[in-house]
Amino acid sequence: MVLFMRKSKEKGQSHSMRPARVGLPSWVRQRPEDVEELVISLYKRGYPPSMIGTILRDSYGVPLVKIVTGKKILKILKEHGLQPDLPEDLYNLIKRAARVRRHLEEHPKDYHSKRGLQLIESKIYRLSRYYKRKGVLPKDWRYRPERVSIFA
Repeated sequence: MVLFMRKSKEKGQSHSMRPARVGLPSWVRQRPEDVEELVISLYKRGYPPSMIGTILRDSYGVPLVKIVTGKKILKILKEHGLQPDLPEDLYNLIKRAARVRRHLEEHPKDYHSKRGLQLIESKIYRLSRYYKRKGVLPKDWRYRPERVSIFA
């Protein structure tokens, strides 16, 4: 008898899920216009879209921007001409690659970090291919590791 161990199915599902909701909760007092203004002001202060959602939830009691306004945060920013140049997940990966690259300049024999950099950069290439296909990035956009130091 052979037992197959599947590591991915070894543990249960321990992630949290947002409850399904159709309408606006009764306790939300903000108007959609006010929430849009908050999104714009927080973005102008330098917060990325993911942080804006967290700040609105924790400080202003807005459960979801999409429930209140009918639009996602990025759509609100795009309507006001404030859309970021790079998608946030790609930007964060590029920043991580820059940090690892700077570390490797000081520690060139750190082979574990070299492998980590390879994995990070493969994610960057894969994600950029996806965003080019979806039209989020221009077709001629390229990740150039030598120019990454501007993010560090």
